[in-house]
Amino acid sequence: MSFSPATFAYLAQMVRDHSAIVLDETKAYVVESRLAPLLYSEGVRDIDELAYRLRDDRSAPLRRRVLDAMTNNETWFFRDLYPFDALKSVVLPEILSRADGGKSLSVWSAACSSGQEIYSVAMLIRETFPSLLNRKLTLLGTDVSEAILQRARTGAYSQLEVNRGLPAILLAKYFQQAGRDWQLKRIILDMAGFRSLNLSLSFPFVGEFDVVFLRNVLIYFSLDSRREILARIRRVLRPGGVLFLGAAETTLNLDDSYERVPFQKSFYYRPKP
Repeated sequence: MSFSPATFAYLAQMVRDHSAIVLDETKAYVVESRLAPLLYSEGVRDIDELAYRLRDDRSAPLRRRVLDAMTNNETWFFRDLYPFDALKSVVLPEILSRADGGKSLSVWSAACSSGQEIYSVAMLIRETFPSLLNRKLTLLGTDVSEAILQRARTGAYSQLEVNRGLPAILLAKYFQQAGRDWQLKRIILDMAGFRSLNLSLSFPFVGEFDVVFLRNVLIYFSLDSRREILARIRRVLRPGGVLFLGAAETTLNLDDSYERVPFQKSFYYRPKP
């Protein structure tokens, strides 16, 4: 790594204290890549100097910017496709056919980053299940980074971001060009809400969800934190609710209260009855 082991240990501990995310030495490249833009904007020579500044008790705003940079995760529209295919083919039809007639639908994108996941759900609903628009509909995105949540709320994306996973027909229908960027139209933007949440702490909101996306997040936590998070997710899932994890993630050997449901070449999870 191009910064000292002591600096890495300091930054890794700071991130763990803030978010319970674990960074081992194999993640040094992540630290470098995510902090590089901040070094430039702060006029700091290197990461060692940045860590020196962070040790100053007066550096709270800088600490917030470093933590935001370190906890922002990559995302894109309709990422990996299979969760959205499962929603379309199985999950949402089941909700519409249940005893209450699908009078409400609540979807939570945990660790939503810049919002593409929950906006993808909004577009899928409007395109495929417009009857749900007449129900009580809650689409919630949460993240530990307030800076990335502000981005999500704007619904503004670069050409590169809309090129990643977003079908051209949906780009033309639900976005309008704004200079070099693309702006989501209010018809989708207003369907989703966002709030700050640290997954490693108890959830401050009260409510139940039919669908929870917790994808490519657990891999960054310790085993104990994964178990705690999965237990808290289970408590806010409605009976028959669905949890989507990342392709490299599982509840196996972490929480045996979930059952694994095969779909296409992957799985989603439900709390056992």
